[in-house]
Amino acid sequence: MKRDPRVEAYIAKAAPALQPILEHVRTRVGETIPEAEETTKWGGPAYTLGGKLLLLTHAFKGHAALSFWREAELLGERQNKDAMGQFGRITSVDQLPSDKEFERLLREAVTLSKEARAPRQPKHPATPREPHPDFTAALEKSPKAKAAYDAFAPSHRREYCEWIAEGKRGETRAKRIATTIEWLSEGKKRNWKYERP
Repeated sequence: MKRDPRVEAYIAKAAPALQPILEHVRTRVGETIPEAEETTKWGGPAYTLGGKLLLLTHAFKGHAALSFWREAELLGERQNKDAMGQFGRITSVDQLPSDKEFERLLREAVTLSKEARAPRQPKHPATPREPHPDFTAALEKSPKAKAAYDAFAPSHRREYCEWIAEGKRGETRAKRIATTIEWLSEGKKRNWKYERP
C-alpha cells in the first residue's frame, strides 16, 4: 500500500497512547489489501480502493475511532451509538477487532465497495406535485399565467403547487390561487421576494 505523508503527519501529531492504534489499523489494511490507497478524509486517515472509501480512523484527545464506510451493510445494527465509529472509544490496540476479524471485515468492505449501491431516493419527487383542480381551472382562464407556469422548472412549479395544497381551508386555497395567478401573470416565481435584483 502506498503511504500518504499526510497520514504520517496525522499519526505523529496524535496522542502517544493513540499512535499504536492508528499504526495497527494502517498495518492491517496494508497487509490485507495491498492495493488499497491511503489518503485523508474529514481530517483523518482514510483507506480507499479504486476511489471508493473503505474505512476511516480518527484520533481525539483520549481515544481513537474506527469507522467502516458501509457500516449498516457490513455490521448490521450499529454496535456503538455513544461514540463516533462502530467500535466505541478505542483507547488501546486490544479494543480493536482481532486480526482475523479485522481481516474478514476488510475483505467484506472490499466486496461491498465493488457492488453497486442501491440508488438514493430523491428528497423531492422528480415531477412536481399535481396542481389542485381549482388551480388548473384558474390557469386555463389565464393564458399568460399558464404560459409562465409551463415555462418554469419543475421545482418552481412544485413550489406553487405545494403552497396551494398547504392551504387547509377552501378560502385560504382560493386566496393563494388568486395570488399565484397574479404572480405568474407577472412571470414571478413563488419566492420572488427573496431573489436578488
